[in-house]
Amino acid sequence: MREDAEEDDESLRLAIQKLARRVRGYRGDELGDGQLSVLFQLDRVDGMSPADLASGERVTRPSMNRTLNALERRGLVARSAHPHDARRVTVRITDTGRALLRETRRLRAQWFRARYLALSPEEQEVLLRAAPVLRKLADE
Repeated sequence: MREDAEEDDESLRLAIQKLARRVRGYRGDELGDGQLSVLFQLDRVDGMSPADLASGERVTRPSMNRTLNALERRGLVARSAHPHDARRVTVRITDTGRALLRETRRLRAQWFRARYLALSPEEQEVLLRAAPVLRKLADE
């Protein structure tokens, strides 16, 4: 292991955090990161329970309930009785919520594309080669 590996780790971690923060700053609305994350979850798996959403977001159920209340007031999600168990609730993203996510994705892609194209071809190639490794880090 290299002597300055810790410094390299720190430098890489800080660069990834800064990049993630910059990307997250582009959104179709003034929603918080947690609210937007819930919408992204529901866009992938529509019809989740509040408990499953809380687990996926690693927050408490009361915290998730507050998030869902805020999203529901804005018309971004809708709650309904579970189809097989009336004691349970199912949360779905609305068309308005999907439109907000489309705009958020468009803004983020536009921002990233402009910065990516400003890089040299060699720098672009380095990023393309690093993408699978970054995905592996993110998925662990």
